[in-house]
Amino acid sequence: MEKKYQIFVSSTYEDLKEERDQVIKAILEMGHIPVGMEMFSASDEEQWKIIKRLILEADYYVVVVANKYGSNGPDGVSYTEMEYDFAIESKVPTLGFVLDDKAPWPSERGEKTPKARKSLNGFKRKVKSKLVNFWSNKDELHAKVSVSLVKTMTANPRIGWVKSSESVGPEVMLEISRLSSENSNLRNELEAIKLANIEAADEIREVVHILNKNTFSFEIRKTGKWGEEERSSATLLGIFEGVAPNLQVENSLSEMAKNLALHISHKTDYYKNWPIGKNLVTEYAADLAALDLIEPSKKKHSVHDKEQYWSLTKLGKQVLKRSRRIILEEGLASDDE
Repeated sequence: MEKKYQIFVSSTYEDLKEERDQVIKAILEMGHIPVGMEMFSASDEEQWKIIKRLILEADYYVVVVANKYGSNGPDGVSYTEMEYDFAIESKVPTLGFVLDDKAPWPSERGEKTPKARKSLNGFKRKVKSKLVNFWSNKDELHAKVSVSLVKTMTANPRIGWVKSSESVGPEVMLEISRLSSENSNLRNELEAIKLANIEAADEIREVVHILNKNTFSFEIRKTGKWGEEERSSATLLGIFEGVAPNLQVENSLSEMAKNLALHISHKTDYYKNWPIGKNLVTEYAADLAALDLIEPSKKKHSVHDKEQYWSLTKLGKQVLKRSRRIILEEGLASDDE
């Protein structure tokens, strides 16, 4: 079974175009896959993420170093050295090829500043600390890359790539077919869930609009006597927001009257026994039940307990969660305002 290896080629670019071409040619002649990032901007942060991913995916890493340190990243380290460090850190087998100090080399293809030369020498020492080859010209580099790769691939074989016809048997093909079918079914189910969520969101928005369109007037009394009460009004949405939080488990009609009085008046000096008439609270509960927002509580109570208990439905809980956001998104009038 013939493997093809993916080999990441790293170097400075402008000064090593011909030498880099020879390295890529050597890899192609061996039937493997060279990967290089010379088409990307070295200073592009997004491209650095791509470079790291490709190094992780590579089977081997080749670095070619001459007399240029290259452009620096944000931390003052050249991108070539950053690539090398990342390959070492990621435990990708690394092959270094360093220009021989005695080799003739054009001065314009070298670093001009002491700082850059110092960084270059430090990087060279780092590369030379591992197994390294020295080269004097592009033809010698071509030959040494070929020989070194063959030795490394023999001593340290990697996963590589193989043709599907060579690696996949009938059982695997059946499993791929099964997984493909399962993947298709899951995609269909996901689309159905998305559609259901959209429909549910539309239903919640519609209910909020209905609640907000209906306004009721009522009195909130502070004493046991009717006639001294304060006149108030609220939309059915405001009424729902006043009673719903305490209906997440259950609540009685009398407590709902107190919750509503507090929510609408923002005062605590209301009469503690039916501050809003029982007949009105019963009517509001019936309206909310008609919209499937509340339902009679299913919890058991003592036979001596004559209270009526209500709790939120599933839709009621969703409306409670979303109503304030819909009000803000659409600029609807709010009783709080």
